[in-house]
Amino acid sequence: MPSPQTLALYIVLILLVLFTATAIAKAIRIVPQATAVIVERLGRYSRTLDAGLHILVPFIDKARANVDLREQVVSFPPQPVITSDNLVVSIDTVIYYQPTDPKDATYEIANYIQGIEQLTVTTLRNVIGSLDLEQTLTSRDQINGQLRGVLDEATGRWGIRVNRVELKAIDPPSSVQDSMEKQMRAERDRRATILNAEG
Repeated sequence: MPSPQTLALYIVLILLVLFTATAIAKAIRIVPQATAVIVERLGRYSRTLDAGLHILVPFIDKARANVDLREQVVSFPPQPVITSDNLVVSIDTVIYYQPTDPKDATYEIANYIQGIEQLTVTTLRNVIGSLDLEQTLTSRDQINGQLRGVLDEATGRWGIRVNRVELKAIDPPSSVQDSMEKQMRAERDRRATILNAEG
């Protein structure tokens, strides 16, 4: 039977080994490729870690955020937008973006994906509001370019670069779709009648 002093010594040694193991585990940080880690020292920004092995000061340095530096794709749900001729169209957008400055992406905005979504909605309403339905349906590239320009300028402060903006779908109201289909059908019938008359 070990004496109380020996037992206390064993407990202290076990606690010391556990503390040392925890300190070493907190000190070593391996950052994967195409990822950046924001490190804070006592609550303030200290540095940004790139890919590789890094040593942190245990209990003083803390990894605040992991930022994925690869190009990412986010699709936003359909947004109702009013054209200049007062028709409501539903537009799906897809944004391709890439974080360029991990520090700004962490500290300049709380949620950059939500920020991009709200910017996209408001910019889309401004751009589509100046076009009528026919222009909206036929000038996707122009709309994409305007959206990308505004988004890239605004998100630059957040350390985000918008590479591409795509309009996935532009859906006019069902009544307008029906009348467009009837108009196309009538046009096809007219051409068929002309061809038959000429034949």
